Amino acid sequence: MGRLISRSTILLLGVALAVVAVFPILWAVLNSLKNLLDIVTPTPRFIFTPTLDNYRQVISSPEVLIALENSSVIVGTAVILGTVLGVPAAYVIARFHVPAKRDIQFFLLSLRFLPPVAVAIPLIAIWVDLGLYDTRFSMIVTYLLTTLSTITWLSIPVFQRMPREIEEAATLDGYGPYATFWRIALPTCGNTLLGGIIFSFVLVWNELMMGLALTSSRSATLPVVASAFTSLGQEVPWGVINASTVLLALPPIIFVGVLIRLLNSMVKGK
Repeated sequence: MGRLISRSTILLLGVALAVVAVFPILWAVLNSLKNLLDIVTPTPRFIFTPTLDNYRQVISSPEVLIALENSSVIVGTAVILGTVLGVPAAYVIARFHVPAKRDIQFFLLSLRFLPPVAVAIPLIAIWVDLGLYDTRFSMIVTYLLTTLSTITWLSIPVFQRMPREIEEAATLDGYGPYATFWRIALPTCGNTLLGGIIFSFVLVWNELMMGLALTSSRSATLPVVASAFTSLGQEVPWGVINASTVLLALPPIIFVGVLIRLLNSMVKGK
């Protein structure tokens, strides 16, 4: 009887936490389908006449389409380069003798300690002096600092937890260090490594401070353009803001789905 009550309590707690986590997303979706009068009413309205005008206003804006292209190119390139460089680096740090290994790990972690404003100010001066301010190249290099450090830091313990017996068996089968990494370590730890890659993608996709500081118009990312919707007029267009929030959340979901399918195909050898 006590065990049944305990399970029921855990189940109810899990449902409550799920509701708390999902409700803000659901509320944003509902508000994106409302007129402004339905949103600002003192009594929340759950029954209303839905409209797609907010989405039409967001999608019809040429700035949004340009920003979507900028975000896709900048964030996609930064994550790919961060993965290509960070995952092998993490494997080397985790499995081989590297001088000052702890200092390297602390340096990678310290990059996440710095407040964005402390990094943005010197980067503005650097890119302006080089004539690369408000360019995709400068944004890719800036975001690469985040993706490379995040992916490397999160991938190191993944490789450290992998049993060494697996690699020793691969060595006995004639595999060299590179073959062991590509054919053994990477497929074995792939599912766990995926979490670090997704986390780094979400970090840079939603990054606003750097985008505001390092771009003005040509290379503005989607969060920068979405934040500008708050200044469309005297009244805050809450419906448009919620619609842009929903659209901003869709690419990471699509990216996660594509990445999971790709990883499953690699692991299964298809």
